Amino acid sequence: MPYAHNDDLPESVRDHLPKHAQDIYRAAFNHAWDEYAEAKARRGDESREAVSHKVAWSAVKEKYERGGDGRWHPR
Repeated sequence: MPYAHNDDLPESVRDHLPKHAQDIYRAAFNHAWDEYAEAKARRGDESREAVSHKVAWSAVKEKYERGGDGRWHPR
């Protein structure tokens, strides 16, 4: 279930990440969705969706970090 727009992202992403971080999340998720379409491409027996969300959060964490105020800030 790739995301066409940031408004389609899960509430936990939309409500907590800045717009640019949402763009990163959406692009990474959509790429991982395609990359891990086949179960043999994934480690273990995680679902395609779970793996795609992990990849997306990892991509966000490369550019953003959670500050002491609980908000996400550019690194």
